[in-house]
Order: sequence, then C-alpha cells, then structure tokens
Amino acid sequence: MADVRVQGLRRQFGSLMAVKDVSFVFPEGAVTCLLGPSGCGKTTLLRMIAGLERPSAGTIRFGDRDVTTLPARRRDVAMVFQYPVMYRTLNVVENIELPLANDRTLTVAERRRRVDEAIEILELGDARRLHIDRLNLAARQKVAVGRAIARRAAVTLFDEPTTNVEVHAKLVLIRAFKELRRHVRQTIVYVTHDQTEAMTLADQIALMRDGEIVQCAPPRELYDQPNSEFGGWFLGNPGMNFLTVQPAEGSGFVVDGVPFPLAAPLPELENVRFGIRPEYIRVATTPLPDSVPARVLRRAVAIGGQHLVTLAVGGSRIKAKVPPAEGPSRGVPEVGSNVFVVCPIEHAILFHRGKRLAELPRRVGSSAAACAPS
Repeated sequence: MADVRVQGLRRQFGSLMAVKDVSFVFPEGAVTCLLGPSGCGKTTLLRMIAGLERPSAGTIRFGDRDVTTLPARRRDVAMVFQYPVMYRTLNVVENIELPLANDRTLTVAERRRRVDEAIEILELGDARRLHIDRLNLAARQKVAVGRAIARRAAVTLFDEPTTNVEVHAKLVLIRAFKELRRHVRQTIVYVTHDQTEAMTLADQIALMRDGEIVQCAPPRELYDQPNSEFGGWFLGNPGMNFLTVQPAEGSGFVVDGVPFPLAAPLPELENVRFGIRPEYIRVATTPLPDSVPARVLRRAVAIGGQHLVTLAVGGSRIKAKVPPAEGPSRGVPEVGSNVFVVCPIEHAILFHRGKRLAELPRRVGSSAAACAPS
C-alpha cells in the first residue's frame, strides 16, 4: 500500500488536452473518487496511473517509487473495469485466486485465507464453486472486485464498475464495497460520474472538469462548500439555484429589492450570483419577513417523500424541496398557486464570475434573504 503522487501530469491527443497539468496526492489507505461529467478526463487520469496510458508530461509516484515509465505489469496495481474481465472456464474461487498463484511469497494457506475472506465479505459463498457463465453481471463484478482486493496491490483502481449493471445490482455492489472497506484498507482510486456513488463511498472526492481537478474535499464539505458555481450545480439533485445580486448603498447587497447590509463591504459586486440549495429555500403561503412573491409551476415527489417544487420568481425559475412533514395534506402549494419564498443567508454562497467569494461578513439584521431572478 502506498500513496499516489502525480505532478504536472498531462495527456494530450493532438490538439485535445484531456488532462491538464494535474498535481495531486491520493492518500495512502484512503478511497479517493474522481468525480465529474463524461469527457472531463477522469478515466484518462486513471489509465495513466495504471500504466495503460503514457503521459505527455509529468510524473507519477507510488510512495517514493517513480513509476511514470513503468509498464502496468511492473506497477503493482489491481484494476476493476466497467465490464468484468473473467476467465469463463474457471469457477469463482479459481478466478479470485488466479492472480495470487504466481506470488511465491504467499503460502497456500495465505492464498486460501485471502480468497475466503473476499468471498465472505462479498457474500459469494453460495456461488464459490459456480462457473462464471452461471453468474449474473452483478455477481461477476463482485468476483472482479474480490480478485482485485485479494491481491493486496499497492494501489487498487476502479473504472466506473457499477455503470453497466441494473439499479438493484448497483445498490448491492455499493453495499458490498462499503462492507469490504470495513475489513480491508487499501489505497483506492475510484472513477465515477455518479455523485451519489461518490458521496457514499469516498473518503475524499476530487471533482474534475475539463481535464483539471477543480476541488478536492470530503463528501459533505464538497457538497456544503463548493468553491465554484460548477461544483454547486454538479453536486445535488437538483443542484444549486443561482440568483442575481445587485449592489447596495454602503456595505451589503440587494436581492429583488430587499437590502442585506453586511458588517464589511464585499470586494466586488459586478457579476455576482447568490447560490443556495433547494432544501434550504423556505416556501410559505403567507408573507414572511424578507420574502418575495412566487408562483408554483410544477410539483413532484422527490427522494424521501419530499416535494420538489419549481417556482417562478420574477423572470426566473428556482427549485425548492419541501419536507414530507409539509406534504399535500399539510399545505404544499398546488400548481398555479401564489406563494412567498425566503432564502436563509446562512445557507447561501456568493460567487463572482463562477468562483466562490470569501465567507460573507456577518450580516446586520435579519438572517434571511429573498430569492431574486437570475
């Protein structure tokens, strides 16, 4: 087990820069998820770490060992791909044990112990003597995960291993992976475009966009404190609402005509937007302090029984999540009805030209902000 250090790592295909001079440390013994939209460079970065792609520039180190020019077979990495790579003539035990067979440092007893441990954790006991052809795709992927983990490689890499399985099987795989992590600690780099998967599995998430890592933090911190509008938009279902901020006299700002004085002036107020997540927006049927009028355009039931309400505020649309305790029989507004909207400023973030401003200076007065049109 080792940390992975990339320095100035670049991969260029003609005029296309797939990975742009990335410098980053994947900590030893931790799960780092590379998260981002399709085409952001996350799989290319993973393939360079694996030795399947040659960097155009930069270095890769596993601990103190420079592996930049080493072929994959000499890097001591294990990898799980989108589609499970199986030996169809072998059964489950034989598939998991195969990479260990040529390791002369392992006794037969140790090989068997590792295989049995992987089978137990991944709940493959009933299938241990079955050939691969008799397993469904989710079970095959479990075998691939078990084989990678049993190797105890310096670094274990996952390239979107749940992408091609159906929803229930995906949940089973994620549960199995979490259980595996409770028993086996390895340096893992996990590529995914699924934010729920990343938030569930990762010790830290490296958010990628256009070939760069734009932010890295533990999952909750990344969600609560995005450093860019992209992070606020990409994380969340749905992502942040972004609303226009207008300058105010003295220190503070105005949102839809409601002034919000601050203890100190903001550095800039041109091209500033006010970001807030849907779950923090308050929707009421009667006016509240600092509220603005809105109209309900759409209402749907979201995860956990919450209601996702789309609202017209001025010339803009915003989305709010209404908790189940305020369900249809308890006053969730009907489509077409008029309501009032409040955004608590303690849950808001200001962005200037797409980048997060420093923490808001302490607000003078009320702690809520009206939602304004973009």
